[in-house]
Amino acid sequence: MRSVGAETRGPAAAEGVMSAVVRALQWGLDRMLSVGYGVVYDSIFERFAPYQDLQSEVLELVQNSAPEARRRDVQVLDVGCGPGNFTFVLAEAGFSTIGLESYGALVELAREKRRTKRLANLAFRHGELAEGAGGRDASFDVVVSIHGLYVHPQPLTLLREARRVLKPGGHAVFVNPTRNVAHWSTFRDIKSRDGMRRALASLLWLVPNSIFELARKRIGPHYWDETEFAANLKGAGFTVLEMRRTFLNGASVLVWARRDVEES
Repeated sequence: MRSVGAETRGPAAAEGVMSAVVRALQWGLDRMLSVGYGVVYDSIFERFAPYQDLQSEVLELVQNSAPEARRRDVQVLDVGCGPGNFTFVLAEAGFSTIGLESYGALVELAREKRRTKRLANLAFRHGELAEGAGGRDASFDVVVSIHGLYVHPQPLTLLREARRVLKPGGHAVFVNPTRNVAHWSTFRDIKSRDGMRRALASLLWLVPNSIFELARKRIGPHYWDETEFAANLKGAGFTVLEMRRTFLNGASVLVWARRDVEES
């Protein structure tokens, strides 16, 4: 005779196996998407002019944050760094840089590239800033977040954590979209303004981005115009120093901000 315990253990064991299989499939899909994203992003980053322009804008602001300091003494945190493309730009410019990313597969890709480049002033961490993975209070001189707020489940928490890990008077550079970048309307706008060649080049980013937007977990999106962005930063304890439109056809807002210093 089978015992009641054996009867209950059978379905439970099968359920456990199925759960493990589902987790393995999810991990495999996540890995595949992450690797695909990393490979495509590597190609886009080097060849897509709006990325190069944005890179120059952000790097200039980081350089201006501590013009008198030795760059190795400037601690920079790149939040939501993905496969690390811009993080490498910061490190190669001489800053002591940490890339923080919540997707483990992307962190693995970034670390593989770091081993190839052998940059001693660069490290990558797997973690979520909104959950405290940024480390100790007042650890960094500069925090950078490029197109990470709009897909984050808790963007206001992310802003508060960015302030927490900044040294008093430290600076932050945030870039966030103001709207969905529809590929065909953007293509037409660029074509009418800059010509067919630039419009065709824009598809290098527009098409892969549309695919990854469909594949990713649906969170948000949190599109902020200048007024809402400024209000959210003020609520998180930042002073806005500069704000301007940037990236593809002015689709994003770039903000250079400073951590407020509490009155003693």
